[in-house]
Amino acid sequence: MSIDLAAIAASIPGLDLAAMDAARQRQTQLTKPPGSLGRLEDLAIAIAGMTGTERPRFEHAAVVVAAADHGIAARGVSAYPREVTRQMLRNFLAGGAAISALARNAGARVIVADFGVAGEAISHPDLVGARQGEGTHDFLDGPAMLVETALDAIAAGMAIVERERVAGLDVVCTGEMGIGNTTSAAALTAAFTGAPAATVTGHGTGVEGEAFAHKVRVVEDALTRHVEPGTTPIELLARLGGFEIAGLTGVILAAAANRVPVVLDGYITTAAALAAVAIAPGARNYLVASHRSVEPGHRAALTALGLVPLVDLGLRLGEGSGAAIALPVLRGALAAHNEMATFAEAGVSEA
Repeated sequence: MSIDLAAIAASIPGLDLAAMDAARQRQTQLTKPPGSLGRLEDLAIAIAGMTGTERPRFEHAAVVVAAADHGIAARGVSAYPREVTRQMLRNFLAGGAAISALARNAGARVIVADFGVAGEAISHPDLVGARQGEGTHDFLDGPAMLVETALDAIAAGMAIVERERVAGLDVVCTGEMGIGNTTSAAALTAAFTGAPAATVTGHGTGVEGEAFAHKVRVVEDALTRHVEPGTTPIELLARLGGFEIAGLTGVILAAAANRVPVVLDGYITTAAALAAVAIAPGARNYLVASHRSVEPGHRAALTALGLVPLVDLGLRLGEGSGAAIALPVLRGALAAHNEMATFAEAGVSEA
């Protein structure tokens, strides 16, 4: 499938400044001291700009959990074997994962997509098939995937959003699963931000000691091999990324093109956001950072995107868990914005 990244980038609208001004004016009329709801007020105004609606609501929320395997996992960069990706995919489908519980609590549907889990394709009525292969190649042996494959994965991620929009999707949370993907995220973060490998590589699933030092060296070697002057964003994504990261890049691009706010989860989904914004800078306006992961590279990625996370709970699970935790906060910001009385309506004197 061929897609035109330049056309996609050009299709992303800017923030609706008129809607933001109207939302900002409404905030001044609500029965509270100005600024007393802190960032909740800022969030309501920002979401008005994203959606183009003075009084937006999040009634149809979804968490897209993109799963895929990574060839780099064979290098011993994870404390868990690659088979866990497939096992967790089944757990998502059975509703037994952390994201399953957190999404139910947040009132969001979980959309599970197989972008390239090793082994035969799993047959399940609730599984979205977006397979690009049985995991990426080991990026120390060559590119993780072809540029054409990365484009196909982006297109598959975009298609998920397009299908969900028919059902009324108005906010999308990003999640992922893939053993080895913190190594890929570290390589992408270093490549897109210029940060040293040692400062953006974390312990992931729990690698320690020499195993952790080895992981840092793997990322350093990948950067030496694949990052050179003139390398384009899509080439970096193909060389260092994962099928699920490319798929989430597509989710972000399609959401931004359709004025659907995107709630990022942790390190992996923020690496996808770095790729999406490098491809289409306008996508930055549609991002909300849910939390700050304990992965050190997440801070560098958030800083590069200019995003301030809503919470810091010491999370490092992934799956979309942080995004699902943040969703009720966002809904709370919109509830206060939409449902509070104005001074005139309540008959309350203004200061």
